[in-house]
Amino acid sequence: MLTLESIRQQLTQVLHLQETPHRTALAFSLGVFIAFAPHYFFHTASVVFCAWAFRLNILALFLGSLINNPWTLVPILAASLYTGMLLVGTSSSTTIEWDQMNVDNMFDMLSPYLIPFFVGACALSIVGSLMAYPIMRWVMTRYRGFKNS
Repeated sequence: MLTLESIRQQLTQVLHLQETPHRTALAFSLGVFIAFAPHYFFHTASVVFCAWAFRLNILALFLGSLINNPWTLVPILAASLYTGMLLVGTSSSTTIEWDQMNVDNMFDMLSPYLIPFFVGACALSIVGSLMAYPIMRWVMTRYRGFKNS
């Protein structure tokens, strides 16, 4: 029989609400890593796969990945490229002639920026996840402390 209590138990189990702050922070941190990762169009699939493969809280993972959203996409792309150019040591001397770009020459025009972009995105993924973990762990510990008092 389907009752409100059975639904609540199933939801608690699916969302791993009884997890430690460490595991919730780990899931959120992995979500932030995915948000900055350069494999665009596969972020949601990565969240679902990581939640399944590592048995992590899918809600925390998904919330972490939402750092990359339509409002933050352009700043994240720009920061990834800028960081990559700093790390690789390339300059932005190559200019892109946007009015000359078409499907045939798009790769040739953007190829000087691909390696710096991937390097920068990976670096920001690592830094972002390393920053997200202690912050989320502190938040979860404080929240549970207030909730249990």
